[in-house]
Amino acid sequence: MAIRPILTVPNPILKQVSEPVEKVTDETRALMDDMLETMYDAPGIGLAAVQIGVPVNVIVMDLARDGEEPQPQYFVNPEILEDVEDVQPYDEGCLSVPDIFDTVERAERVKITYLDYNGERVTEWAEGLYAVCIQHEMDHLKGIVFIDYLSRLKRDRAVKKVMKAEKLKAAG
Repeated sequence: MAIRPILTVPNPILKQVSEPVEKVTDETRALMDDMLETMYDAPGIGLAAVQIGVPVNVIVMDLARDGEEPQPQYFVNPEILEDVEDVQPYDEGCLSVPDIFDTVERAERVKITYLDYNGERVTEWAEGLYAVCIQHEMDHLKGIVFIDYLSRLKRDRAVKKVMKAEKLKAAG
């Protein structure tokens, strides 16, 4: 397993639409293991493969709270089959937009299907934080970052702030 660099806005790779995975292989599992280690190191609760420069339909998440046993989840080729009309505002952040948080409205519940770590098909309802996080990460697979839901002014400010922080970090 390896910790990989996380791409930040405005990197054009983050705008790419990810490709489906033909089948879950040892290579796919190695990618998911690297993604999980990278996400934990960041630290974060979700990561899409495109965020580490690999534009394929793979997501990892762990919604365990501090002090709880890790609960890693793996999603290959996730799809939303159904959602409810009720939306909830949620204060979101993103590893590709570090230190920026803002409110985005998401469906309260979504029915999803995906392949798990072993390539088995899973279909289930996600709600609450799970629903928010899976929708956020699935947006990445479509080339959408959460700040794309904000006003142009807020989005531009967020990108400038991230770019400034990256320059300061690079300068040492």
